[in-house]
Amino acid sequence: MLKKIVALTAIAAASFSVSAQDPAIRQQGFHIEGPPTRAVFNKWIADMKRWRMEYRKRIGYDGSEYERPELKWTQSSFMQPQMMVEDRYFFEPESGKYTVDRYLGDLDKRFGGIDAVLVWPTYPNIGIDDRSQFDHFRDMPGGIAGIKQLVADFHRRGVRVLFPMMLWDQGTRDVGQAESKALAEELAEVGADGINGDTMQAVPREYRIASDRTGHPLAFEPERLTVDEALAYNQMNWGPATAPAAAAGPGPPRPATVPEPELVSKYKWLEPRHMTHISDRWQRDKNIDLQYAFFNGVGMETWENIWGIWNQMTPRDSETVRRIARIERRFAGNLVSADWEPHTPMLQTGIYASKWPGSDRTVWTIVNKNEFDVEGPQIAVRQREGQRYFDLWHGTELKPVTKGSSLECSFSIEADGYGAMLAIDAAAVDTELNTFLAGMHELSKARLDSFSKERNVLQQKVTAIPSVKPAVNPPAGMLRIPGGSFVFEVSGIEIEGDNQIGVDVQYPWENVARRAHRSMVQIKSFHMDRYPVTNAAFKKFLEAAKYHPADDHNFLKDWKNGNFPDGWANKPVTWVSLEDARAYARWAGKRLPHEWEWQYAAQGDDRRLYPWGEQWDPAAVPIPEKGRVLRGPDDVSAHPRGASPFGVEDLTGNVWQWTDEYSDDHTRAGILRGGSYYQPQGSRWYFPQAYKLNEHGKLLLMAPSKDRSGTLGFRCVVDAE
Repeated sequence: MLKKIVALTAIAAASFSVSAQDPAIRQQGFHIEGPPTRAVFNKWIADMKRWRMEYRKRIGYDGSEYERPELKWTQSSFMQPQMMVEDRYFFEPESGKYTVDRYLGDLDKRFGGIDAVLVWPTYPNIGIDDRSQFDHFRDMPGGIAGIKQLVADFHRRGVRVLFPMMLWDQGTRDVGQAESKALAEELAEVGADGINGDTMQAVPREYRIASDRTGHPLAFEPERLTVDEALAYNQMNWGPATAPAAAAGPGPPRPATVPEPELVSKYKWLEPRHMTHISDRWQRDKNIDLQYAFFNGVGMETWENIWGIWNQMTPRDSETVRRIARIERRFAGNLVSADWEPHTPMLQTGIYASKWPGSDRTVWTIVNKNEFDVEGPQIAVRQREGQRYFDLWHGTELKPVTKGSSLECSFSIEADGYGAMLAIDAAAVDTELNTFLAGMHELSKARLDSFSKERNVLQQKVTAIPSVKPAVNPPAGMLRIPGGSFVFEVSGIEIEGDNQIGVDVQYPWENVARRAHRSMVQIKSFHMDRYPVTNAAFKKFLEAAKYHPADDHNFLKDWKNGNFPDGWANKPVTWVSLEDARAYARWAGKRLPHEWEWQYAAQGDDRRLYPWGEQWDPAAVPIPEKGRVLRGPDDVSAHPRGASPFGVEDLTGNVWQWTDEYSDDHTRAGILRGGSYYQPQGSRWYFPQAYKLNEHGKLLLMAPSKDRSGTLGFRCVVDAE
């Protein structure tokens, strides 16, 4: 399938190379430049229309998929966040319930709500064991029934629901059938509305076929649509608002004194009914993205929880979203107009607009690229009897001034801001429009620049680990770790996020979360288990404590009929959640270690990279498993060469081990140490390993059913007197 996509991309690239036959338009990646001057607008728009007609023929374009009633919702689905299932506004671990109303209520309050949501249950946790993307989906609390209900809860609030497809997930458990069929059937079962193709240039046509066969057709949204032929059946895509600096194609240079105009969305121009969600996940100031979206009549990926890293939109950006979304939703029918006219002539420098004609009304979406307010006449329109004109942004009626055969409309546009105008037949003005205008008038009383552009940074807290009764001597199976001053140096191995605020965790002595950490820590003496807790030890706990978790999905998944497999008594217990591990520790009169205690017991005071020394030793760890199915860990005592300076064994390369939990207002995460024997192949996006003692893993936490893993166990400590 990947070869097919690459081949289609090559065809598309070849068609662009036939520049001698193309009209004189200048392309920048996914975008088309506007006219270099207003004087050449008429020629530019004629060239644009001719290029569109020719290019559609070249790619054999058929727009019939956009006529399908069950998929037309995509054409007015403007605001769509990617939502991590671990977001605490979406799921409440204490009650084990989805809280869709709380999640949507927060977005309604902050920026006016959303039209669709991309529910994300996989990356960055996928690859910690052999569970595939389909397994992570079904491991969500409540399974299929629970997911079906949460989808219904979103639908009750008028919000469409998408789930992702990871074509790159070829290293975990084989689903046993074509992925297109499996995904289509899975999402039909829960009533979802669409698929987001993660990292994909197009969702392949076989997914369209598989989806239609279920009788529950899904909409498709690749991350970056670059396969032009797929425009016909990929109704949506993510896209950037900016382009490479070097422009392609002929044309004179743009005057240096004119503010840089908005680019035209290539796919929106080719098919005005296509929906792009502008996405720049790490952007702090989204005004460039928002202006591009409004000018092109498309939407935004209002994405704030980025893999558990909180990048909340600023109050100014949030208020901008509220206002442009109100206009786009109210006039969505105009924003798919086949007669769309980008860069329609305006009267003042640095003001750019799109004209969206309809049967009885025309809408203009306008952006001000100047860093100052622009007042006075903004646009000249043809006189038309029986028309009324409204400043949609400010919710007021305009009184155009006759200038020859035209009418000039005057209104103000805030610096780096927005405007919108409506021309409508007088007979079409109704109560609904008047109500809308009144709402916009009320909103516009506060200028956008009165809202802060400061980012909200969340503070993380470590979950307290209750102390336990100290022991003078090491209990059976434990080793004494002497106290001392310890240079605790560690970094998170998250694939994305660089070292910006919010990545990784915030230790109690730090002011914000960040990736790299270094601090002098005073370690009190403690006793640590020589080995991770084994299956045999955990069974004793179950029998003595009569423990059984309320959320028991995946609990001891590799056990059968209440017992571990033959020969597994001395292997570390896995498929236990953080809650399960804590329950065992309480029963045993122990506790889980803080991360710095775990690292000190593994490293000693010489800051070595591995428990046994500075160089990697394959004989000190299990042989890696690189297949698609877990074989199970080695016995805890199988690799004595891996012992730490204090004699603690099986610290690295067999199973991950639970330590601390961190949380902020939106995310919980468990810090994992030691890495595991499982190394799924074929993609850089799988959960990374952290074998070095100056690295740790961060597992996003949702609920025990999903948090449990076949490569994740634990060991305990007891305080020393």
